[in-house]
Amino acid sequence: MAVLIKFAQSRESAPVKPQRPIVADAEEHRVLQFRPRNVARTTQGWQHDPNLSKKPEAREPNDLSRYERPREKPDDFRQRILANIAGFAFVVALTAIGIWLVVSIADLRQTQDCVLLGRRDCIHLTAGPSI
Repeated sequence: MAVLIKFAQSRESAPVKPQRPIVADAEEHRVLQFRPRNVARTTQGWQHDPNLSKKPEAREPNDLSRYERPREKPDDFRQRILANIAGFAFVVALTAIGIWLVVSIADLRQTQDCVLLGRRDCIHLTAGPSI
């Protein structure tokens, strides 16, 4: 309680800083007029210009042949296939490890919850072959 009283007293005695006056400067604030595309200015205001809306003549799209380079040697498809197989095997291994990790964490969590509840037979034992 004493801390709250001291805090309230310290806030009351703090000097108040005056706010800087807001100066409306012509250079600081300026409104830009938006002019939409395909319109022309007339004496009545902005109106749609029919001459600007005409589509230019249809041109052929740019061809990608200008980016082509002659190859120094032909593609080695055997190496590509081996690289694809290796990449696929890596992805399958990562997926299998991820699934194993999720299952083992879930089993560990279930065992831990069982122990924390105070139960005694939480670990499942498998019986070996009898001799």
